[in-house]
Amino acid sequence: MFNATMFNYQGKNVVVVGGTSGINLAIAIAFAQAGANVAVASRSQDKIDAAVLQLQQANPDGIHLGVSFDVRDLSALEVGFDNIASEFGFIDVLVSGAAGNFPASAAKLSANGFKSVMDIDLLGSFQVLKQAYPLLRRPNGNIIQISAPQASIAMPMQVHVCAAKAGVDMLTRTLALEWGCEGLRINSIMPGPIANTEGFNRLAPSSALQQKVAQSVPLKRNGTGQDIANAALFLGSELASYITGVVLPVDGGWSLGGASIAMTELGELAAKM
Repeated sequence: MFNATMFNYQGKNVVVVGGTSGINLAIAIAFAQAGANVAVASRSQDKIDAAVLQLQQANPDGIHLGVSFDVRDLSALEVGFDNIASEFGFIDVLVSGAAGNFPASAAKLSANGFKSVMDIDLLGSFQVLKQAYPLLRRPNGNIIQISAPQASIAMPMQVHVCAAKAGVDMLTRTLALEWGCEGLRINSIMPGPIANTEGFNRLAPSSALQQKVAQSVPLKRNGTGQDIANAALFLGSELASYITGVVLPVDGGWSLGGASIAMTELGELAAKM
């Protein structure tokens, strides 16, 4: 199993949107451990400050910063990326990982609830990529989006997320076509069930349910943040220089069939609660 020490990102500038918790924080720390200068962005200043401290501990010689914005707020995004540009000048790797999720049946989901997830996941992703584009548009510029299995697997209680993440994956494929001529690569990582993350804890809120999910994974375990970070390190590296427009499942084989079975059972349980 490879890790951050097997990659050299010394002197590279990496931005992780949503990088103050869960999977995205694990990715940010992995890039810092590999020598990168890392900027993280989210809405909570307290989480930003805590994440920057962890980045400094992971790579004391790097330049690390945090910026606060809501991906739905275009003016705040513009200010945030101006601050990143002032510090870094350009971006080598952008990780776009902002996401919203909550379980809700389609019959009970409000229009505002549906719109909120669409605005964060899909509109927010587009706005982040568009703002970062001028800092990335050159050969070897790299974008990694964080998708979800809901993008391609129908799941109960997740109609809003399924619609939003399907859009995110098409955003990845379309921009790979449009921006590839400039040498800019864009790919998505589709995580499976990742332990100790807010999203997974919401969908499977007990240890018994989480173990049930693990048994539905062909490799018989739930993933870790490091599993996703390893994939991001690879996609951002020269080893992946001929890979673009790809949605890469990092899920222990869960998307081969176990995901739909497990989530249907969890959905039936949630509907009774």
